[in-house]
Amino acid sequence: MVGSSVKILLIEDNLAEARLLQEFLKQAQSKEFTLVHVKRLGEALDILSNCTGTYSPFDIILLDLTLPDSQGLISLPILSNLAPNLPIVVLTNTNDDALAIEAVRQGAQDYLVKRQVNVEVLLRSLRYAIERKQALESLRKDNKSLEIRVQERTAELIKAKELNQFKSEFVSMLSHDIRNPLNTILLAAGLLQSNDDKLPKEKKLNHYQLIRSAVKSMSQLLDEVSFIGKADTGKLQCELVLLDLKAFCRQLIQETELSTAQKQITIFFTASGELEEALWDEHLLRHILGNLLTNAIKYSPADSKVYFELMGQEKTVIFRIKDQGIGIPQNEQQHLFQPFHRASNVGTISGTGLGLAIVKKCVEAHGGEISVESEVGMGTTFTVTLPMIKD
Repeated sequence: MVGSSVKILLIEDNLAEARLLQEFLKQAQSKEFTLVHVKRLGEALDILSNCTGTYSPFDIILLDLTLPDSQGLISLPILSNLAPNLPIVVLTNTNDDALAIEAVRQGAQDYLVKRQVNVEVLLRSLRYAIERKQALESLRKDNKSLEIRVQERTAELIKAKELNQFKSEFVSMLSHDIRNPLNTILLAAGLLQSNDDKLPKEKKLNHYQLIRSAVKSMSQLLDEVSFIGKADTGKLQCELVLLDLKAFCRQLIQETELSTAQKQITIFFTASGELEEALWDEHLLRHILGNLLTNAIKYSPADSKVYFELMGQEKTVIFRIKDQGIGIPQNEQQHLFQPFHRASNVGTISGTGLGLAIVKKCVEAHGGEISVESEVGMGTTFTVTLPMIKD
C-alpha cells in the first residue's frame, strides 16, 4: 500500500453508511486514512477535474453504485476515463456475483457488499485494490515495452512497401489482443486471492478455467504471429509426404466438429474425381483447411450447414468450402488476406484477423491459388486449387 497515509475519495449519498465507513477507518491501526466524502458523482468529477496533469490527491475511490445523479455501472467508465490511475472499489447493496464481475471488467479493482463490510474486510479490500491497480499499471508498462519490441521486429518481417501500414496495424492489434487476456488473468487471480476462503469449489474452478482460456488465447495469438513472420521471411518450407486426401479430410472434419459442437453445425463432405495418393504437406493443409472450416462454422448461424467438396483432377486438386453465414461485403473482399483485416460486419464474433492471412501464405507455399465468392447475408465460398504432385 502507498505510504503511511491513504487518501480516499468516498462517493456515497447515504450519510449513515458514509459515517460507518469513517468509523471503520478510524479503528485501523496499521494505516492513517484521510477521507473526502461527496454525495454525488458530479461533485467527485469536479474535484478530479481540478487535478493538474496526472497528479491526484487521492490513492483510491470508494464508489456507491446507487447515486442521485448516476445509477449502476454507468459511473465506472466516467471515473476511469477521468482518473485512469486511481483504483476504484464499488459498494453494492446486493450480493450479485454477475454484477461484481462485470464491475471489475469495466474498471473496478474490487467490490464490497455493504452489509458484509467490517473493519477487516474494508482494509483488506483497500489494500488489495491498490496493489492490483499497481500490478495492472506494471503490466501495461510491460505491454508497452512489448509493443516497442514487436515494432522493431516487424521491420525485419515485412516487405518495405508494406512497412508503414502493416507496422501500425500489427502493434495496435497485437497490443489489444494481448491486453484482453492479461486483464482476464489479473481479474480471476485477484478474485481468487481476495476471496479464496469464501469461494465454493465450483466458482474457483470457473476462475481457473478463465485463466487457462486466457493463456491459451495468448499462446494461439503468438503462434499465429510467429507463423506469419516465418512466411514473410521465406522460412516457410513445403515438406511433402505421401497422403490419402480423403482420409485426411474426414479426420479433419471430425476434429473440427468436436471442437465446435456447441453450434450444432453439420459439415457435408463429398469427394469426386481422381484422388489417388500423392505428395502433400500435411502441416500446411491443416492450416489451410482447418482455418477455412473453422471460419465457416464461426460465421454461420447455429444449426446451419457447411459444404466441403474435394475434387481430384489430372494435375490439380480443388477444395471448396461453402457456408450459409454472414457473408463478406463486396468492397472488403480484396483485403481479406491481409494480416489483421476483419470484415466490418463481424460484430462481436472474436478473431485476430490472422487466420486467412495464414491460409494465403500456406496456399502460396504449396504452389496453389485461393479465391472467394461471397454475398452479405447469403454465405461465403472459398476455393483452393493446389497442384497434384505424384511420387
